[in-house]
Amino acid sequence: MEQEERLTNLEIKLSYMEDFMNQIQEVAVEQAKEIERLKVENKLLSEKMNELIENSGEEIPNRKPPHY
Repeated sequence: MEQEERLTNLEIKLSYMEDFMNQIQEVAVEQAKEIERLKVENKLLSEKMNELIENSGEEIPNRKPPHY
């Protein structure tokens, strides 16, 4: 009887652990997708910035911001 109860408790714990691992996996997958999206966005912004610098024909002036 005691072994059966212990086995049942272990099965319950295993079930909770499996559920928790599935939740962690879902979060990891979503974070990977978000990281990939941010990489693409960063690349596009970097390319756009380089394009603007090249088209301006001069370097960006090193001036104080207007609030100074």
